[in-house]
Amino acid sequence: MFGTVVVGIGIAGSVRIRDLLNPLPSSPTEHLKLLGFVSRRSLGEVHDVKQISLQEALNSKEVQAAIISTDNQNHYESVRLFLEAGKHTLVEYPLALSAKAAHELWQLAEQKGKILHVEHIELLTMEYKQLKKEVAGKELVKGTLHFTGGPLDEERSGFPAFSGIARLSWLVDLFGDLTVTSAMREEQKEKNYSRMTANFQTANKRPLTWIEERGPGMKRDKKINFCFTSGCLESLPEAPRSAAGPFMQDLVLFAKKLLGSVSKEELEAEKRRILLCLNLAEEIQRHCERPTNIYS
Repeated sequence: MFGTVVVGIGIAGSVRIRDLLNPLPSSPTEHLKLLGFVSRRSLGEVHDVKQISLQEALNSKEVQAAIISTDNQNHYESVRLFLEAGKHTLVEYPLALSAKAAHELWQLAEQKGKILHVEHIELLTMEYKQLKKEVAGKELVKGTLHFTGGPLDEERSGFPAFSGIARLSWLVDLFGDLTVTSAMREEQKEKNYSRMTANFQTANKRPLTWIEERGPGMKRDKKINFCFTSGCLESLPEAPRSAAGPFMQDLVLFAKKLLGSVSKEELEAEKRRILLCLNLAEEIQRHCERPTNIYS
């Protein structure tokens, strides 16, 4: 059994507690034992799970694993503390708000001999799995992925290329290594509106565009337009319901890693994808923050 704590009790943290209390029968999640949660707020108990201090969680020999569900801006420090304390660590995406910080954390995990697992539930949804099946084996000509949603507090969430890294993960997982060719951002701060456009090339020199657009009243939605030599895919495919939700699937994967049931090749490929996406996010941010590309 791996004694586990959840750090941060927002929506994701609450889901983590629920899933740890109700492990998937006959799955690796049965090897995770929830010992408590850590929160800046004084909550006492949540679902009969006791609140413990951060220091208790770091110092306890019973705690072998931590699940970080805090604001994006706190991910780096939280992960660093738990890795330094010798705990296996799961963190919600993004791992950090700079590529350099992410590389540092991975080096620390390797030095300590601990699992560092970055949650990417967007790759575990039935919607995405169905899309990946549709795309498999097709030769891309050009493509666009356009996300819309409500405003985010960038102080807490980070630059849009980092807070929206789920969309970037889709593109890299579907189409392989990408190179940023250009990026720009339009901001209307008085209207709390932001639109980031990043342009890429695939390894085969095919153009891809990612648009991350946020503003008041904007519906959370993803639109795609992927054109292949065989035709265009202009909407996300219908997907069946899954027996286990994406957070539970992610927990299964984390537990499998703790049990040593994931191959070194799979671990290395996942690490490479995550760090590639963070490198791309940082490059997009650099492009957007050049003075000629800032609009208001």
